[in-house]
Amino acid sequence: MPLRPFRTLKRFMPRGLFGRSLIIIVAPVVMLQGVVTYAFFERHYDVMINRMARGVAADVAFLASLEESHPAGPARDALLESAARNLGYQISVVPGQHLDRPYRHAATDLKNQLNIVFAGQLGESRHFTSRTIGNYVDLKLDVKDGILRVLIPRKRLIASNVDIFILWMVGSSLILLAVAILFLRNQVRPIERLAYAAENFGKGRSVPDFKAYGASEVRRAAQAFLTMRERIERYVTQRTDMLAGVSHDLKTPLTRLKLQLAMMGDDPDVAAMRGDVAEMEHMLDEYLDFARGEGGEESQAADLGELIEEAAANAGRARHAGVDRLTVNAPAGIELSVKRNALKRCATNLIDNALKHGTHVTVGLARHDHSIDIDVDDDGPGIPPEKREEAFRPFHRLDEGRNLQTGGSGLGLAIARDVARAHGGDLVLSDSPAGGLRATIRLPV
Repeated sequence: MPLRPFRTLKRFMPRGLFGRSLIIIVAPVVMLQGVVTYAFFERHYDVMINRMARGVAADVAFLASLEESHPAGPARDALLESAARNLGYQISVVPGQHLDRPYRHAATDLKNQLNIVFAGQLGESRHFTSRTIGNYVDLKLDVKDGILRVLIPRKRLIASNVDIFILWMVGSSLILLAVAILFLRNQVRPIERLAYAAENFGKGRSVPDFKAYGASEVRRAAQAFLTMRERIERYVTQRTDMLAGVSHDLKTPLTRLKLQLAMMGDDPDVAAMRGDVAEMEHMLDEYLDFARGEGGEESQAADLGELIEEAAANAGRARHAGVDRLTVNAPAGIELSVKRNALKRCATNLIDNALKHGTHVTVGLARHDHSIDIDVDDDGPGIPPEKREEAFRPFHRLDEGRNLQTGGSGLGLAIARDVARAHGGDLVLSDSPAGGLRATIRLPV
């Protein structure tokens, strides 16, 4: 299996634009500071430490020469005391003693430079040793009259500006990060608002306070969205107005026909004609409901439990179904911004279809992490899985199995799915635990 490091790395990358943009800015800065820090410590810092250690080694070599070139006495002691004051060391001579065994080693900060300086000025055979004691380096050196002991402050061997350098690097990084977060947040916020507006528009909710602002590219995208929204709303309004006129023009002659038939008595032919006119009127209402779609109604917060109860009551009255045929499990308190009348018509349509083809119907309402589901279950014959998508086609009636549009226009499920999708959700069909069909209205939260 081929290795794909970039694909593996992508799993750990932030998914949001803000996080990715922040990484794009911060990553090069961190890399640059890493290179600068490495160069500083590997080149400048090491050179500076070596120079300081060589200076200390030269001071010790001078003290050893001073001790060996003057006989013991007050004069030499005065010279060593003066050197101690000027150099900042603590200097003492232990007469008559020598290092226990011949060796040449020292603390890491001094070892190489002591070897180099002492070899050049005091000879290869000069023995010395040193160790760190607190804030001092205790250096002992074999001299003519005994052991020369020098306590050297560690600050003479360590650069004091390292902490300042690290503080400056970290501080500048934090300041840069704060500035980057501030400016990036201001640049990403218009994109987030555009995504929020598009998402709400897709769910059928109005976003009246959305305006184009931000970078020129973001403003251009926002302006394109506003133009698209205006065109869609204008199209829906024009279609709704046109269909309202069509409804008025078609229902007027139907009303005259109904009045004329009402005056013609109770002849069987007249009764059949009345049935045809009533069916035409019902079909016309369904056509207009389907074509009207989501136009006109504004979204508003609604208690879905109450809405489902009303839809079930309407469908139950239309089918004369009592509590023995219809069960509603819709807890109160589940609220969502919806087009109330359209969603109630959608739920009523599904419950009516279920009552038409089943002996018992159960309506449920449940809230999940990212959606709210309205389930309508029946114990009817159901629809084969391969036929379920066909049931949503407008003006289409199933020829086999369960016919959801028996006696209708073939628009029941099409209208219901259109309403669900107008809310940003969907209507799906599946097998019901009761043995029939389950119709689920899935609404995004």
